[in-house]
Amino acid sequence: MARRILTIACEKSVFGKGVAMPDVEDILVRGVNWLGDAVMTTPALMRLRQARPNAHITILTPEKLAALYSGQSCIDDVIAISPADTVWAVGRMLRGRSFTTGIAFPNSTRSALELWLARIPKRIGIGRPLLLTQSLPRRVGAVKMRKRSAGEIERRIRDNCAPDIFPAEAHDVHDYLHIVGALGASIEPLPPRVEVGANAIEQVREKFGLTHVAGRPWLGLVPGAEYGPAKRWPAERFVETAVALHTKTNCRWVAFGAAADHELVEKIGKDAGGNILNLAGQTTLHELAAALKICELVVTNDTGPMHLASAVGTPVVAIFGSTSPELTGPVFSPRARIIRQPPPCAPCFLPQCPIDLRCLRSIQCEQVVESAEKIIWNSGTQEKTK
Repeated sequence: MARRILTIACEKSVFGKGVAMPDVEDILVRGVNWLGDAVMTTPALMRLRQARPNAHITILTPEKLAALYSGQSCIDDVIAISPADTVWAVGRMLRGRSFTTGIAFPNSTRSALELWLARIPKRIGIGRPLLLTQSLPRRVGAVKMRKRSAGEIERRIRDNCAPDIFPAEAHDVHDYLHIVGALGASIEPLPPRVEVGANAIEQVREKFGLTHVAGRPWLGLVPGAEYGPAKRWPAERFVETAVALHTKTNCRWVAFGAAADHELVEKIGKDAGGNILNLAGQTTLHELAAALKICELVVTNDTGPMHLASAVGTPVVAIFGSTSPELTGPVFSPRARIIRQPPPCAPCFLPQCPIDLRCLRSIQCEQVVESAEKIIWNSGTQEKTK
């Protein structure tokens, strides 16, 4: 039997208990399933709020991401569902809410079916015309991620092909803006944003010992990536970077990631001299956002915490391997620096490299350190050591 589906009334909701008032436009947004993708939907959610300032906006999201939306000014309520909740159970629950409009951000049959089973009269998304009342075409400029075969990779290297570099309008942020544009929202992109309150920051400082000390900034490290090894810069390069920046800036390091990254971070910390606070697998999503906000800078692979760090306003040095920053990078933030050395086979979008991981091994520690130093000195929070 499916677990009880949880509705969270956000602090800003004026309706109470997750129920909209009569005669108010009641919009349900079916959210995406991964942290990085969820952060990339926030510009569309902000544009939707601008276009519908008086609407009651609810996000339907996997429970692992529920904390991301709670307390955000563009969202009134959060409905969290677990992996055990079937599409039929979700549809039945949603029917009791009398939503007027449903928006499907994921391009999946399930997300559209949930809205259809909920009997929401107006259902908007890309494709799936049998389930949606407003089936949108793929937007002009969209690029579909395609994984390269091992044979194609070998051929491109042999022929010394130019790596694929996509135009700015190819970014995934535009896909979600395209959908809310059907409701009259602006499709002009904004930097992704996740709001973090002062109380949350102080609680995280106290819980994990992330105290403020003048001249000793906290820098973040994200050496893992759930997607696979082709998105993970070699661990020894993170060690070199941590040691170099500690020497140059007298910084303190805190590392983030999933529970599966805990052992990796422990090894990096040991090899770097033991000056890394290991929070991999130790934080809730809400705590992760606050801890990333505390950092003056985050050095990270292309992963969910990279997107979250940038969205809370922290500068990032983002290292890209098998994926494309033009499609999924933090390119809308002026405080983000992208580090990449794309070979002829890039981007292959594979979780594991079939050859020699040259896209990541070609990125040297000095490149990352130089970018990080420029951010630190330009931030005005640190005086350069003579």
